[in-house]
Amino acid sequence: MFFWVLALLILCGFLWNYKRQLKIADITDKYIFITGCDTGFGNLAARTFDKKGFHVIAACLTESESTALKAETSERLHTVLLDVTDPENVKRTAQWVKNQVGEKGLWGLINNAGVLGVLAPTDWLTVEDYREPIEVNLFGLINVTLNLLPLVKKARGRIINVSSIGGRLAISGGGYTPSKYAVEGFNDSLRRDMKAFGVHVSCIEPGLFKTGLSDPIKATEKKLAIWKHLSPDIKQQYGESYIEKSLDKLKDTTSFVNVDLSLVVECMDHALTSLFPKTRYAAGRDAKTFWIPLSHMPAVLQDFLLLKQKVELANPKAV
Repeated sequence: MFFWVLALLILCGFLWNYKRQLKIADITDKYIFITGCDTGFGNLAARTFDKKGFHVIAACLTESESTALKAETSERLHTVLLDVTDPENVKRTAQWVKNQVGEKGLWGLINNAGVLGVLAPTDWLTVEDYREPIEVNLFGLINVTLNLLPLVKKARGRIINVSSIGGRLAISGGGYTPSKYAVEGFNDSLRRDMKAFGVHVSCIEPGLFKTGLSDPIKATEKKLAIWKHLSPDIKQQYGESYIEKSLDKLKDTTSFVNVDLSLVVECMDHALTSLFPKTRYAAGRDAKTFWIPLSHMPAVLQDFLLLKQKVELANPKAV
């Protein structure tokens, strides 16, 4: 009996793996639109999918990065300047994309653009500190999706939303985590709404990667700028050496940071080209072995492990 059960499990595993490897027939006539192509995941994705033969429309924030990307890619790739927080810019871009793709529609929309914002304890922040990451990571993503959705429905294509392990676990205060939690919710409702139209919606949850977004120097500079304007009471509670100790903690985690950005692009590739794309993709060893499993654990265990990494406050009772 045990032998037959084992054989059945092995067969199911083989069939499941085979199913995941099945690809769409032709990509050379398909258009994909990617946001946030100046640097990082988006830039690598644009160059990778251009080489594969897709017609890539790469949205960049700056003219200089747009020019640099075009110089490194084929004539199939087109760039467009896009600020996802500007509704009129998004609307004009969507119309331009419609003219480019014609009756074929848009096979793939990869919502990759994002910012980190300020990472700091919640009681250091104002509502304005939350605004930028939520405007870019959430409302920008939603607005781009809504404007391009008719083109994706026409092609019965794919939508890929880049979230984060920060959409599963709140690791630090600031607007980044709330924006990514909301992206997860939008992704789930969109996925269910689009099933009837034959549109697959996937979510990618990268772990900690070495990109411009996660530059520890920039993050520390933002933290210092806020520290300088904090009230004496808050500074007394946290202690003058708090930021220095926080930086030391940050250095301890650098060994866990993924440097291979292609791990995320491979997830995008599977979501775009597989006959059976996944609902969610975890990217990075840390995401797969620690963050995602931890997100399923009881809150008491999450708090215990995450609070161990926090810097001890100098005098939290000085309120």
